[in-house]
This record gives sequence, C-alpha cells and structure tokens, in this order.
Amino acid sequence: MIINCVAYQEGARLVDLPVDDISDYLDKPGCFVWVALRDPTPQELDAMRREFDLHPLAVEDASHGHQRPKVDEYGDSLFVVMQLIEWVGGDMNIGEVVVFAGPNFVLSVRRGSKQHFLGVRERCEREPELLKQGSGYVLYALMDAVVDRYFPVLEVLQSELESIEEGIFVRGASRQNIERLYALKRKLLLLDHAVSSILQFSGKLYGGRVPAVCANNQPYFRDISDHLSRIDAQVDSSLDTIGTAILVNLSMVTIEQGEVTKRLAAWAAIFAVATAFAGIWGMNFEFMPELKLRWGYPAALAVIAGASSFLWWRLRRSGWL
Repeated sequence: MIINCVAYQEGARLVDLPVDDISDYLDKPGCFVWVALRDPTPQELDAMRREFDLHPLAVEDASHGHQRPKVDEYGDSLFVVMQLIEWVGGDMNIGEVVVFAGPNFVLSVRRGSKQHFLGVRERCEREPELLKQGSGYVLYALMDAVVDRYFPVLEVLQSELESIEEGIFVRGASRQNIERLYALKRKLLLLDHAVSSILQFSGKLYGGRVPAVCANNQPYFRDISDHLSRIDAQVDSSLDTIGTAILVNLSMVTIEQGEVTKRLAAWAAIFAVATAFAGIWGMNFEFMPELKLRWGYPAALAVIAGASSFLWWRLRRSGWL
C-alpha cells in the first residue's frame, strides 16, 4: 500500500500526489518526489517502475524481498537494501527496507516490519535547507533512521548477556546457560550481518568516486559509517564475551562432574573398608578365635563402624565429601 506520495520543491512540501501525476512533477526545476510503500503488490511496484523508469532487475529484487543488504548503481540511480530489526513478542523480527534514489525521486519500500518512517519525513520537512539538497539527503535520513534503531536492539542483547553472566556460577544452571548463550549468539549474529553489510557498502557513498545522488551529502554518510563502526565493534565484543562465557560454563560443567566423581569415589572407599572387614570375618574357617567370643559380633560391627567413620571424617576434611 502507498503510505505517502509527496512532491517537494526547493526543500518545501509542495503537494500530495496521486500516482498518475508523479511524472508531471519530475521535470520541474528544483523538484523531487518522495514515495513510501509498505508491503506493495506487484501492480503497485510496476506502476512505480513506469513512473520513475526503474531498472527491471532492481524492481525484481524489491518484489521478491529477503535480499542481503547492498547498494547497486543503475545509471544515475541507486538501489539500496537494508534490514530492519525490531522486537516482536520477545524475539527479533527481521524486516527490510528498499530505497530507490534518483536525481529527482526517492522511493522507499518497506516489507515485513511494523516500523514506520513518518518521523523521518517530519524531520526532513523541519530542515528545508537540507531537504533542498534533494534525494541524497532523504536517502541519508532513511539510512540514519535504520542505523539508529540498531542501538536499542544492541542494548537489549547486551543486557541479556549480563543477566546470563550473573548466573554462570549458579550450580545446576549449566544447561540452561548454554542454551541461552547460543540463542543470544544467534541474535547477535543476525544483528552483525545487518550492520557489517551496511558498513561495507556505506564506504561507497563518501570519499573518492561517489554516486551523483550522494555527492552533496558525503559528510552525512560518513557519520552513518562511524555509527555503524561503533555498533560493529560492540557486537564483536559481545560475541567474544559469549565465547568466553561458553568456555567458562563448560569448565563449570567439568568441575561439577569432577565433584560428583570425587563423592562417588569417597563413598566407594568407605564401603570398600566395610566390605573388607565383613569379607574377612565372614570366612568359614574352623579355627577363628573370634567366633567363640560372646561379644564378637557387636565388636565386629563396632570396628567396621569406627573404621568407616574415621575414613568419612578424613575424606570430609580433605574436601571429597
């Protein structure tokens, strides 16, 4: 569906347009058209292709969705794909925004996400001097909004990591911690894929040869790259911490297993002493003096209990029990 279709001239909002009138404003000096779509139908995308003369391959990618983040040049136009990450029901949802940016138009296509960009349009309209730069500044504003929304996601993931770290040394929680760490690692890798991919292509938008659409906005795209570098470094740090936490957790599992083995060995030693005494006194030889003693049986039990108790005391002092 079409969210907005607006014409701007010299940085000022000119008029809301029906789709059929878009071509009438594309040739006006100092004028560009900004269209926003959400989960468009093939018919709507085809209408935009005709109005803006979009490349068929770019339109095909936009219609299929699930593209990796990238930037492609088609003549004097740019085709930019970015991933939108949001929390839905306590889990991460991956959406997508596709931006077509030409000399006199911007077309954004949002799929699989409830995040909207109405605030971006309002921000641009409050800065007519910057909006006067045309579609390049709108592309920057959209990219900046996408990147800024990665920060809250990263904060949630880092808070979850801190929570897991606090429970690593809780006895009996090893399996749960491993499951949580791997689930968190998967989420961080999704964020890392989105961030690192944009970071790779953002360098094409400033410094050296840049597309004509972005030529007047290179400092802004450099600022986006700085934000992405900071997020990327924090994600890498969190992934390293998860790796360390997994190793520590596995070490805790080994230590707990060693403790169980020590206890079993200690109790086996105690029962071995009792079994040795019982085995000796249980032999049916004819000449065994203790067989004729009145208190032989209680005395044997006392010796077994005493020896077992002494061994238990020594093992407990040494930390085996």
